[in-house]
Formats: sequence, structure tokens, C-alpha cells
Amino acid sequence: MNVAHLIRAFNGIVGREMLRFLQQRERFFAAMVRPLIWLIVFAAGFRAALGVNIQPPYETYITYQVYITPGLLAMIQLFNGMQSSLSMVYDREMGSMRVLLTTPLPRSYLLFCRLFGSVLVSLVQVYAFLLVAYLFGIDLPSTAVQFSEQGDVYMLPSLTALISVLPALVLTGMMFGAMGMLISSTIKQLENFAGVMNFVIFPMFFASSALYPLWKMREGSVVLYYVCLWNPFTYAVELIRFAFYEQVNWEALAVVGGCTIVFLGLSAWAYDPSRGIQQRKVGAAA
Repeated sequence: MNVAHLIRAFNGIVGREMLRFLQQRERFFAAMVRPLIWLIVFAAGFRAALGVNIQPPYETYITYQVYITPGLLAMIQLFNGMQSSLSMVYDREMGSMRVLLTTPLPRSYLLFCRLFGSVLVSLVQVYAFLLVAYLFGIDLPSTAVQFSEQGDVYMLPSLTALISVLPALVLTGMMFGAMGMLISSTIKQLENFAGVMNFVIFPMFFASSALYPLWKMREGSVVLYYVCLWNPFTYAVELIRFAFYEQVNWEALAVVGGCTIVFLGLSAWAYDPSRGIQQRKVGAAA
């Protein structure tokens, strides 16, 4: 085993994930519909009643649509992480996952390649959603561009904002993908995954700062406020929110990075047939 083998495995696994995504066009449109409904329908209805006052990283009053956009980006990545874990359950039932994990390459490296492929898919979905949000006139970071001295001025997406948010999106995508990978190791049958998926996604999304600031949560319920504080999704949202305005939320970065390491480590252990959850399943089946 050498570097060439590692690169070949990386290209094969990541390429397979991208090819699967391109062949499943309905998966892309489904990922876009959910956040767009929140952004266009619900946020438009709440816009007058739920304007957000000045708070970091914002330097002025913002509309509700602007506030929930980072949470919707995180929701796209969360759904993609669950979809990726669903495909892992399917591959395990079909036997392709077993073949992959029996290769002489380190199991943790193989899982990381699978995870990185999932992150690339989520990035395509996130940036496509941002483009649609700009087209609908959402007041996100933008740059004034004039193509001629007497021409009209156009507001285009800020390139620096799109670049500065990329590392945050990669890290949050890895956290959600690793979490989905860990969950997939506990699912015995594909039919059971839908219920588990809803049980994970909706509590994480609603009990976070994606829809409302934490100080509003505290005014309504102190218990719910502390639930949001213990929710990793909250810190993923805040990491994306600050990065979008070229700032770093160090607390969110530490929590998301720590959760990513923990989830990925547990996934590697769970998929180890000699020690983890998969070994116990094989023993129980025998």
C-alpha cells in the first residue's frame, strides 16, 4: 500500500458519490424545495413580526429572511448527511459496503473518503440554494458591480463572502455526515431509517438558533434555551452565520470541530467488524 493506492481509492469513492448524485436529479430538487419553502413562504409571512435587532455578526437591523438563511444552509447539509447515511445502509444490505471495508486500506480512511464525497455533494446544493436566494432578492452580502461608466449598477453575490463561508460549510458538512455515518451503523434494516431520520432531523432543526435567536428562546422557555445550547446544530448554524460575514465564532468552531472528531471516531469503531456495532450484529445474527 502506497500513496498511489490512497489517491486511487479517494478518487474512486468520491467519484462514485458524485456520479450517484448526478444520476439522482430528484435528490437535488428535493434538497432545494425544503429550504426554499421556508425562505419564500414562511419567512415572508413572519418578516414583519420577527425582524431581528442588531447582534453579532450583523451590524444593522436585518429581516427575518436574512436571519434564517444560515440555518437553512445547515438544514441542507443535515438532510444531505442523512441521505448519505441512508445510502450507506443500502450499500450494506447490497453487500458493496462490506466489499469496500474488506480492502487492505485503513477503514478510517475509507470512511473519510465516503464522508468527503458527501460533503462535496452538500456544497453543490448549498451554493445552488444561495444563488436562488440572491435571485429572489434576499439581502445577503453582495458587491456593487458596474460594467460601464454610464451603465446600471448590479448587486452581485460577494465573492469574499462565498469564499469565507466555504471552510465553515466543509466542517459542518463533515460533522453532519459523520453523525449520519454513526447513525447508519445502528440501523439494521433500510425500512427503519425513515423514522430515525425524522427523529433526528426535526428536533435538531427546530431546537436550535436556526429559526430564532437564542435570547428569544430564553424569553419563551428557559428549558428550551438550554436544549438549544446542547444542540450541535446550533453551533453549526452560528459558525456558518459568522463565516458568511467574514468573522469567526470560536466557540462554535470548537464545538463543531470536536463533534466531528467524536462522530468520525465512533463511526470508525462502529464499522470495525472485530470490535464495533457491526461485529455485535453479526454475532447476534449467527
